[in-house]
Amino acid sequence: MSQEKISPSNVTPPPKTSRAGRNLPAAIGVGVALFGSVVVTLAWWNWGFVLFVAVALSLGVVELHRAMARIGARSEVAPLVVGTLASVIGAYHAGQSSTTNLPANSLIIGLLALTSLGCLVMRLSRGAEGFVRDASASLFTLAYVPLMGSTVSLMLADDNGRARIITFLLCVIASDTGGYIAGVLFGKHPMAPKVSPKKTWEGFVGSVTAGMLLGAACSHWLLHASWLVGMLLGVLLVAFGTAGDLVESMVKRDVGIKDMSSFLPGHGGVMDRLDSLLVAAPVAWFAMFMMVPAA
Repeated sequence: MSQEKISPSNVTPPPKTSRAGRNLPAAIGVGVALFGSVVVTLAWWNWGFVLFVAVALSLGVVELHRAMARIGARSEVAPLVVGTLASVIGAYHAGQSSTTNLPANSLIIGLLALTSLGCLVMRLSRGAEGFVRDASASLFTLAYVPLMGSTVSLMLADDNGRARIITFLLCVIASDTGGYIAGVLFGKHPMAPKVSPKKTWEGFVGSVTAGMLLGAACSHWLLHASWLVGMLLGVLLVAFGTAGDLVESMVKRDVGIKDMSSFLPGHGGVMDRLDSLLVAAPVAWFAMFMMVPAA
């Protein structure tokens, strides 16, 4: 039997990967698509941005459900997804509508309370064994994803909401970028070796520096507030964004996974991209609500 001679011309090369072992072209393509979606919707269609956030957070709920199922904790994913969509979309609608008498933050509390009730009632059918464990998984997901994520809708619905969202995003992105550069160049002292061995105190200093600079610039040019407000906002978002990254890393270590899912080729899961933003969002909303006056 003759065998076909294998030559370099008829061998398909594997996809190019980064040093982290990811598919680099896919990662770049997905990153550009995500960035473009955020820019386009914020620039021309705020409702599109709200829907984008609602879908992303719903996928995050599904990821957490699957991750916790690995250790036997089964959340009630259906009411959690419905509650996430309702709280994010409803909060923005209430904040923008002049005809509703229900404040957006009150609507969020009511919808998430009903979601938690739905989770508890749906779990009754599976019996008493593991009830507390499963209910805890549902309530953890509720507090982690839709409760914190819905504050993005509150920010966008506030006065000059687009500028608030841009400031929030740029400060967290600056934190990640500054921390990465400083960590690569100067990183020697681990910040949390048992949770995220690559994070260093030198990288954290880089994050704080970049966050403060971007915060001051955004405060002056976008929010029309004091640069001191922007610097304080930058410090807060760096601190809580870093905490968000560590929280998600702890969840993944506990359930024994590297990525939350493969929803985003080359990036891992949605929660792997939202970790810093999700925990920093309520801090950003509250800080700007208190320190940046309405026009």
